[in-house]
Amino acid sequence: MRVEQTDILIVGGGPAGLSVAGRLGDQVSAIVVHQDKEIGWPVRTSGGTFRRDMEALGVPSEFYVQVDDADIYSDNRHMELDLRSDPVVVLDVTKLYRWLAEGIGAELYCATKFLTVEREADGFLSTVRTVGEGEWQIRSRYVVDASGWHMAVLDALGLKTKPERKGVGIEYEFPARNQPLTRAKLFFGSCIPSGYGWALPTPDGSIRLGLGQIRPVNTENPKDLMDRFLASGALERMGLPQPEDYHVNSGTLPSEPFENDLVFGRVIRVGDTANLATPTLGEGIRLCIKHGRALGEALSAALRSGSDTGLKHWEKSVRRELALKYRVGFWVNQGAAEYSPDQWDASVDRMTKLPPDELLQFFKNEFPPKVIVRRAWLVLKRRVQRKFGRSTS
Repeated sequence: MRVEQTDILIVGGGPAGLSVAGRLGDQVSAIVVHQDKEIGWPVRTSGGTFRRDMEALGVPSEFYVQVDDADIYSDNRHMELDLRSDPVVVLDVTKLYRWLAEGIGAELYCATKFLTVEREADGFLSTVRTVGEGEWQIRSRYVVDASGWHMAVLDALGLKTKPERKGVGIEYEFPARNQPLTRAKLFFGSCIPSGYGWALPTPDGSIRLGLGQIRPVNTENPKDLMDRFLASGALERMGLPQPEDYHVNSGTLPSEPFENDLVFGRVIRVGDTANLATPTLGEGIRLCIKHGRALGEALSAALRSGSDTGLKHWEKSVRRELALKYRVGFWVNQGAAEYSPDQWDASVDRMTKLPPDELLQFFKNEFPPKVIVRRAWLVLKRRVQRKFGRSTS
């Protein structure tokens, strides 16, 4: 069996894994293994994010289209949201990922599945399988798990298991034809139990119509859920056309609380494997790129110095930025997954009373201190009620 030697093995060629590889120094050798046949295809995310973050990350503007307005629907409510205080953009996901892969300096193997890994005296021996070639091995000093919800490396080493609670999404992408979409649309309620739906314009003039649900709260097959939604009359209410000549995108991400442990000696997790997608809307490309790049720099420093101290500093910086906000966001996620249609109507009523910038911060999983305190109090109140079986004031 062929054995390749490298400093760093990166498992996963999504935005996190590619961003790690893109910030490794010239003196660092790395191999990226990616299960799909191509980078960025098939598409596994809707690509919604924020312009400010894309500009800060240096993402070229030709990779996204800006959306300045949105409509939010529940069964019996509708509100309009001005997005201009923090404009939303929709990415050409395939072009973005391929841009991240350009000039990374690492050896990139597509159509290559990670199988297992063993610890050695000074590193790891991983076994992979490439389509048309068969199994081969990679000996590395470090392994980065950017495999998404599969958590392939962590699971193989017994460090973590695959998440039980997941966000599962299906999306139909189709030409807009004579009905170009200029506004984003979000919808909640009986048409998508335990989740939410979206309709987004794309840079090439298509429409992405998607539904996302939380499992195991809702175990319905995503295709059946989409069929039922398309037959419900909701599209007509929102002024959307029926999908024609569409292709299907789908994806899965963990929907569990943020965990502080990202570094396990010389095994590091990043991206969806590290629960970096926001608990509120499951949006995380910007965070995968940002923290992936920082991890690449920390790994380069570790190889230069012979010390892994910088990796723990990276872990602490991610924890400092995300841990508290994600805890609050997960409380929101848990509550919303159990909402009835009437509760979604009431929720949209509350949204109409918020200034647009505050509501956008909420969707972005950014919470001011008063919201954090209020949410913590509500969670504590519910726990007391459940324990003692009576109301508390």
